[in-house]
Amino acid sequence: MHTMAGGQEHWDGVYGARSEDELTWFEATPALSLELVRAHLRPREPFIDIGSGASRLVDALLDEGFGPLAVLDLSAAALAVSRQRLGPKADDVSWIEADITTWTPDRDYAVWHDRAVFHFLTTAEDRAGYARALSVALRPGGIAIIATFADDGPEMCSGLPVVRYAPEALAQELDRLLPGRFETLDARRHMHITPKGNRQSFQYSVFRKTDR
Repeated sequence: MHTMAGGQEHWDGVYGARSEDELTWFEATPALSLELVRAHLRPREPFIDIGSGASRLVDALLDEGFGPLAVLDLSAAALAVSRQRLGPKADDVSWIEADITTWTPDRDYAVWHDRAVFHFLTTAEDRAGYARALSVALRPGGIAIIATFADDGPEMCSGLPVVRYAPEALAQELDRLLPGRFETLDARRHMHITPKGNRQSFQYSVFRKTDR
C-alpha cells in the first residue's frame, strides 16, 4: 500500500525518540498559526489541524472557546503526546489517525490548517491525494492555511526530503491540482527558530475555496 513520506513507523519513531520541546518544529506558542486561524475561524465553526503532530495550536484554540476541533496525524505517538498534555480537555477534540493522502473526510470544515505537511509530499500522486482530501473536507467559502518551508528553507526535515515553495509557487501548485477552486487571500514569510537556535524559513499562505 502506498503511504505518505516516511510512513507511520517513521513518525512514531520521531515522536517516540525525544520530548516534544526538542523537535525542530516545536513552538511553545504557535503565534502566526493562531493569528491566521483567529482571523478566519468563527466560534462554533468546525476546524481541522492537518499533521498537527504534538502542536500546541489545538490547546490555544480550546482555551479561546473555539470548536468543534479536529486533529489529524499519521502518527499515533504524536496524537498521544497531545492527548496526554490536554488531559480531560482531550475529550473535546476529534482525534483522527490517518494518512492525509488517502483520508476520506466524513464531515466538512470551515478552516483547514496545515503547518509543514504539504512540503513532505514529494510525489505528484501524494499531492493529488492531499488535494482530493482538501477539496472534500473544506466547505464552499472555507479557508485553507498552508505553511511550508519557503524557497530558501531547509531541503530536508526529520531525515526526509521536502519540496520548498515560494508563496507564488504554492498558489500555482494548488491551482494545478484544483483548477479555479482556490484564491489567495494572504501570503507571508516567517522565520522559525528551532529549539537549538537554527533558523528555518517558512511561508504561510491563506486560500479561500471559491464557490464555483
